[in-house]
Amino acid sequence: ELVRHSATEASQATLASVAPVFAVIKFDKEGNITSFEKKKTELYQELGLQARDLRFQHLMSIATRNNRIIIRMEFLKAVVTPEFLLILDYRNVNMEHWLFQELASQLAGEGQLVTYSLPFEFRAIEAILQYWISNLQGRLNILQPQIIDTLEDLVDPKLLSVDRSKLHILLQNGKSLSELETDFKVFKETILEILDEEELIEELCLTKWTDPQVFEKSMSGIDHAEEMELLLENYYRQTEDLANEARELRVLIDDSESIIFINLDSHRNVMMRLNLQLTMGTFSLSLFGLIGVAFGMNLESSFEEDHRAFWLVTGIMFLGSGLIWRRLLSFLGRHLEPSLPPHVPTLLKKTHPTAGRIEIKNDFKTEAFGSSRSTLTNR
Repeated sequence: ELVRHSATEASQATLASVAPVFAVIKFDKEGNITSFEKKKTELYQELGLQARDLRFQHLMSIATRNNRIIIRMEFLKAVVTPEFLLILDYRNVNMEHWLFQELASQLAGEGQLVTYSLPFEFRAIEAILQYWISNLQGRLNILQPQIIDTLEDLVDPKLLSVDRSKLHILLQNGKSLSELETDFKVFKETILEILDEEELIEELCLTKWTDPQVFEKSMSGIDHAEEMELLLENYYRQTEDLANEARELRVLIDDSESIIFINLDSHRNVMMRLNLQLTMGTFSLSLFGLIGVAFGMNLESSFEEDHRAFWLVTGIMFLGSGLIWRRLLSFLGRHLEPSLPPHVPTLLKKTHPTAGRIEIKNDFKTEAFGSSRSTLTNR
């Protein structure tokens, strides 16, 4: 038992020594910034959370625990309290400008956020959602012109072949667009999951339950739960608009691919038809070339002594080959032309209006409610 106890203490000490260290940046209500490093075990004990609450994965979620809001958005990891905001693992090149130059002023109420008159958690949530929407919109704004320019180059009818480099670029952009559509879908599902549960919306209003004065004020005039619901619905609609734009790009790519395939099929058909015409011409010329082959043999007759025999035989060869070739081309044209659609008899024939009435006659002899004609009066 002593050996087992000592082994357990040694393993705990080893785990404590290798515990992950978070690079944390802290924002208070006035926008003051404090950065520090702290072990994961110490951090979740100070915040009153559990270890699994700080097990951030590349999944998006917004959850509450012990009057704390835990936000996971891929590389953005945050913990919101009624007094401060913690950003964990902020060492990202794309986030430094937003963290140190924009977020502090937004939390202090100096930005253009609509929730500056509400408690601190409203400003923090709106600032994070606004940053994430701006990030998604920036990715879409980068992809959109690239995809449109590539498609314009690919669907040019003057091109007989498709540039493989453009197809490779389109493939990469299509993959990035699929990832962006997935991010839109995950973000909407996360927001919609909160909107469908009134208890979750109530739990996001941290100050309402910690400060009695704020609770009395909310009961008298301002309902914080409704404000939180409006806030989430606003960003849900923005995400829906961006998702629609991405969906239009996807439809444009699919339509352009159909046009590219049609152009390639058209060029392929032209080449096949040209090959067939040349084959028929070669067959016609070879067929009447047998005459020249016959006269080219070492035959002794009086016909080869005439100086006009060469031109006569050559003319017959080319004339016969031309006639056979034209006949084959006309045969090919008749069988390659699209057939006309079958004639569909009109069921209803409209006659000229007489005295403000329009008579409609039926070509087929049917009984329509006991009458053979129907008269419609113009209103």
